[in-house]
Amino acid sequence: MNQLSIGQLASRAELNTSTLRYYESVGLMPSPERKNGQRRYDVKLIDRLSFIKVAQQTGFSIQEIVVLLEGFQEDSSFTEQWEQMAKQKRSELEARKNQINSMIQILDNGLNCKCLSWSECLEEIQSNGR
Repeated sequence: MNQLSIGQLASRAELNTSTLRYYESVGLMPSPERKNGQRRYDVKLIDRLSFIKVAQQTGFSIQEIVVLLEGFQEDSSFTEQWEQMAKQKRSELEARKNQINSMIQILDNGLNCKCLSWSECLEEIQSNGR
């Protein structure tokens, strides 16, 4: 089965049908074929939707995702714009990764010292010179 209804695609991609319609309206998804007035989507779009979800979860805007999927306009300097956007987003992701790693370390310290709160754990760390 190569074609899915909007409901089937939404279910497989774990999204709402309204989200799929929105993605279509902003250019994240191609306009689907229609059969008897109903949208019919290629099953291959599931991979695209997975990519879009990951990109959104990691902080990419809709406009940035469109660029990732479709590229820049032909009249622009593709290489320079791509490089600039990639470096900026990579820097942002590295900063978020560092924040997450810091929080993981805080939680690990709390689990290791068996304190009931972060404040209590911090006091213990400071008093023991850890």
